[in-house]
Amino acid sequence: MSLFCCAVPHSDLVLEAREVAGSGEHPIKKMPTRVNALEKMAPDVMVLTLQLPANETFQYKAGQYLEFLLRDGKRRAYSIATAPEGGAITLHIRHMPGGLFTDQVFSTMKERDILRFEGPLGTFFVRDDSDKPMVLLASGTGFAPIKAIVEHERASGSKRPMTLYWGGRRPQDLYMDALCRQWAQEIPNFSYVPVVSDALPEENWSGRTGFVHQAVIDDLPDMSGHQVYACGAPIVVESAKRDFVKLCKLPLDEFFADAFTSEADLQQP
Repeated sequence: MSLFCCAVPHSDLVLEAREVAGSGEHPIKKMPTRVNALEKMAPDVMVLTLQLPANETFQYKAGQYLEFLLRDGKRRAYSIATAPEGGAITLHIRHMPGGLFTDQVFSTMKERDILRFEGPLGTFFVRDDSDKPMVLLASGTGFAPIKAIVEHERASGSKRPMTLYWGGRRPQDLYMDALCRQWAQEIPNFSYVPVVSDALPEENWSGRTGFVHQAVIDDLPDMSGHQVYACGAPIVVESAKRDFVKLCKLPLDEFFADAFTSEADLQQP
């Protein structure tokens, strides 16, 4: 490993930062958008559908996010849950009581409201230069960019094997479970493993239990030939990265992640 601040090249060379290659492919824009629909998928999860101006184009890579520009100058980031081929822009928003933006989404926001956002942003997207099987790991609303990735891979005709592990505390946290099961039936190279950590007896959960990243370890003790795309709570993402690399031989540079820090949405100075 070289430190670029003090290394001296001996001939012409080309540098590529693997983590960000392709992130600047589409222009970052600020634009207005109209709320087209609000659909509550779970008691604390809202699917927000946006309508873009007719004279604007918004291009992005599946897995990237946008930031809402609030009136007080603050920003709130949300992953885009639809593939670029899908047309409409949808976001999955979890309610954080006391949240500057999420309280608005769950109480006063209505169809036809006007918002402003900036995007696309982020380096969380599929590396198309690989044909390795993909492990897609999501917790809670970290499913949003994973959904976009699956839809994009399907639309592009990709044959790469994909296995989605989606974890939640309760079955209701897997708020699009039926869609994932439908994918598993319709997409030949796609498998789905739902994992619930704290199901109640009356919920009659018969699927996998425990931590979602542990389910991956149990199924894939050798991940040396895989790529991982993980999104969700920081503790889930960090635990997965540590254990996949240490216990399952996953190359560190084959782990790509987007950790959600929902606490940033709380009202603070």
